[in-house]
Amino acid sequence: MKLDHVMQILAARAQQRPIAMATRLADGAQSLYDGITCSGTITLSTEQQAEARGLLLAGRSTALAASLGTIFLRSYAPNPKLVVVGAVHIAQFLAPMAALAGFEVIVVDPRQAFASEVRFPGVTLVTEWPGPALARIGLNENTAVVTLTHDPKLDDPALCAALQSPVFYIGALGSTRTHAKRIERLREQGLAELAPRIHAPVGLDLGGRAAAEIAVSVLAQMIQERYRRAP
Repeated sequence: MKLDHVMQILAARAQQRPIAMATRLADGAQSLYDGITCSGTITLSTEQQAEARGLLLAGRSTALAASLGTIFLRSYAPNPKLVVVGAVHIAQFLAPMAALAGFEVIVVDPRQAFASEVRFPGVTLVTEWPGPALARIGLNENTAVVTLTHDPKLDDPALCAALQSPVFYIGALGSTRTHAKRIERLREQGLAELAPRIHAPVGLDLGGRAAAEIAVSVLAQMIQERYRRAP
């Protein structure tokens, strides 16, 4: 690997940007791919770039389909980020579970009695209102957003921000009836057509109802959606 490539990879990792190294095994020729542009001695086809983008977003490394020799893609992807809105009981289980699964976890809740170090030891806590908090945190394709408060004043601004971003997963706690009311509020914001992006009721239907069981179902659904993008 060339020194210039090493420096570009280190810079991308320092900035929490995904980047991948494509290596043609026949002769060792290499190119860097950041999900948009490819630079180096290998030219990836449109199909290969689409495949590489899915692999990069999922943090996977594997061989690409190639007619002129095997090309191996090594992904250097930052850990996925989970933004939980609502420092509630479910979040107390979801946060450590997600951290163990490799997520960078941020819990957002302006209610400091809920968002406390005692209830969330070792978790990054943001005690701002969700609107400005998510704008400051930044939402990208490597981010999942889950709202758990049942309070439209907290959940709705977060959902509006998430729907207008490229996050890979949006989940919202609440019944089917609650979600129908949520969609009506989104319609008032001109975002109803984006509502199908929201997983609501949140989580895979595993049958559990306890807070820890709901947290498991949410984490499972997030992981499923993250890897769904990979070929």
